[in-house]
Amino acid sequence: MAYVENHLSIEDLAARYRACEDACAARHYQTIWLLAQGHTVPTVSAMTSFVPRWIEELLARYNALGEAALGDLRRHNGARPSVLKGDLLEKLKIRLREPPPDGGVWSSRKVADFMAAELGLEKLAPQRGWEALKAIGWSIQSPRPKNPKAAGPEEEAAFKKSSPRPLLRKPPNILTSRSRSGRRTSIASG
Repeated sequence: MAYVENHLSIEDLAARYRACEDACAARHYQTIWLLAQGHTVPTVSAMTSFVPRWIEELLARYNALGEAALGDLRRHNGARPSVLKGDLLEKLKIRLREPPPDGGVWSSRKVADFMAAELGLEKLAPQRGWEALKAIGWSIQSPRPKNPKAAGPEEEAAFKKSSPRPLLRKPPNILTSRSRSGRRTSIASG
């Protein structure tokens, strides 16, 4: 049986587990609540689908820090994006008005390379380039692939000149309907 510090009573843990809207925090409360009731780590592992090592780590965090140790702590670690600064994004907007150095189209990789050069870094992940493009309101678009056998501009122009022009045709006459016997029928009485 694992030892659980008495930061919250079993009833408080149960109430917080049931009332929690964040799924991650609810699972953490459930885990500590089950351990506080006297269940073993392997039993709680079977109930929650957490591996025993994670349950032990979560319990150690809870025993040391209390309720503040529960929930997804990655979301609130206090770190702000270190690369996407306003002045760099302004430089990026100006730079994107012209084609990239290779003459192609801007991609996440190319934007990341530009940002790395501006920041004096050797390299940035393409993800940072994508985040920068999203931050300045660009949408990620990839060009349609070019057919390697496609005609060049001269060949296209020659094809257009040599193509026959469509003839203006008179629309076909609409025939009247015939009876099944093949003779024309009349509705006039006589």
